[in-house]
Amino acid sequence: MRHGRHNSGAPAPIDLASVSDVQLFPEDDAARMAADPANASRARSRRAAVRGGASSPQRSPVWQALGICAELLITAAVICALYIVWQMWWTGVEAERAQNETTQSVDWSDPSNNGGTVTIAKAQEGDAPVQPKDAKYGDLIAQIYIPRFGSQWHRNIVEGTTLEQLNRHGLGHYDTTQMPGQVGNFAVAGHRNGYGQPLGDVDKLQEGDPIIVRTKDYWYVYHYTRYEIVLPTDVYVIAPNPEDSTANPTKRMITLTTCEPKYSTPTHRWISYGELAYWAKVSDGVPKELATTDSSGAVKFSTTETPSIASRIGSLDKVVFGALVVWLVLFIAAAVAWRWPVLREIRAGERRRPDASIYGGLLRLQPGVAPIRWLLLALLLFAAAAALFQWGFPWAAANIPFLQQMSNFVAVS
Repeated sequence: MRHGRHNSGAPAPIDLASVSDVQLFPEDDAARMAADPANASRARSRRAAVRGGASSPQRSPVWQALGICAELLITAAVICALYIVWQMWWTGVEAERAQNETTQSVDWSDPSNNGGTVTIAKAQEGDAPVQPKDAKYGDLIAQIYIPRFGSQWHRNIVEGTTLEQLNRHGLGHYDTTQMPGQVGNFAVAGHRNGYGQPLGDVDKLQEGDPIIVRTKDYWYVYHYTRYEIVLPTDVYVIAPNPEDSTANPTKRMITLTTCEPKYSTPTHRWISYGELAYWAKVSDGVPKELATTDSSGAVKFSTTETPSIASRIGSLDKVVFGALVVWLVLFIAAAVAWRWPVLREIRAGERRRPDASIYGGLLRLQPGVAPIRWLLLALLLFAAAAALFQWGFPWAAANIPFLQQMSNFVAVS
């Protein structure tokens, strides 16, 4: 009888030295790869394949060119969309900011806080006083309130109807027409679309609606009468007597001119007329059309004047430069910490050479790991968009004929 362990069923021992793919010690593998460049190249290829994409062929030059064209078309579409946002929204923000700055620059009393209380101003009899007697280009001559347009709607009226004044303030007085309270026609031009669209709801006016004009010392309450649609060359609408331009005026009228149609090529002008109902003194309070009474019987000014958050941002040049400063700081920090890992891997052959791409190239030029690169690219794109809002789009609207026509379609001439 034999003593000891029976080994007839045990597997034969494995000679690890004969297996080339098993790495016992990293330093041995490194030495072997250094001694065999071909093996090192195959190892790098395997690592690149693990990263995904090293084995995929690069697209042909034609397809790469088509890809760049697609990027350019998408960029153009985004710029057009941003222009619409700028014209429909941001110009209104700028107009609101300009209105607030203009209001704060003049010494006019606050109608909502006249000596601590609000009273209803008594309608005055007799001929209305004329104010101002005259005005210089760009001067604030009046403020206008139209309750039909909402409790927050009120706008400044400046002297002049040039592109500069209308785009900045929204409403401008035809300097050849009469002043508020004067016999004749107090004519005002205003944007219907963009730049705060002060007359965007002019088609909602109904007969008898009040149109209140406030100067420094007086209220002028007009009542809306009618509208008509005319050609831009029909200048009779701003004549002293638009009902009969050959006759002397006998009424005190207000005329609002804006574009028609609202959202397409402005081939006509929408003209709204009103006639003076009464006038009152600012020192006496506010017109009854702008007053409300609460449950306790206290009179309040119905128009709320709360600036929007966006209008408090100020000029976007600070936003542009601020975004670029943040980008530069992150760029330097990422370059010191990580350098450019993507470019290093491409040069080392660990990542295939990418196809030609505008935004892909910009992304690869950013240092750091992937999240940092995306953040840096986003900061650059944000700064570019803000620069378009601040400088690019205003220049285009003022100098490109088609866009210039769209921005100056409210006056008659």
